[in-house]
Amino acid sequence: MKEITMHNLQQIVEEISIVWFQKPFVDRARYNNRLRTTGGRYLPGKRIIEINPKYLDELGQEETIGIIKHELCHYHLHIEGKGYGHRDPEFRELLHRTNSPRFCNVLPSVTEKQLLSYQCTKCGHMYKRRKAVDTRKYGCGKCGGKLKKMEDRSILEK
Repeated sequence: MKEITMHNLQQIVEEISIVWFQKPFVDRARYNNRLRTTGGRYLPGKRIIEINPKYLDELGQEETIGIIKHELCHYHLHIEGKGYGHRDPEFRELLHRTNSPRFCNVLPSVTEKQLLSYQCTKCGHMYKRRKAVDTRKYGCGKCGGKLKKMEDRSILEK
């Protein structure tokens, strides 16, 4: 199989469809830079598969192929009129048969984001947040004490 580039996604999806599903992919595949929390999605109304290009950049070809296979499971079941949702038994069986991942891995760029830490001055409970908390307005949810901002930490240190 060829290496996936930004220009040959359609061809790669068609090839994966024939190799793994023995069925043609006759619709469109494209990259979508606006996808944030997922590796890809299938739009049944338009019959389009969208792939997050950040996965190709950060996690490579193998992860991207897994995402394409996952989305092709949705696509082929939808075309056949079978259950193509994540909880449908037909979908889960096809995922297993094609060795497709159920979920994609978390992007390294997401796991490197900073967490803000707050500690209650009364009971010592720690709170970790991605967004800043107004400590003048909000207090501890356990005891009602005042919150104090601690030094920033990476999500990887959880």
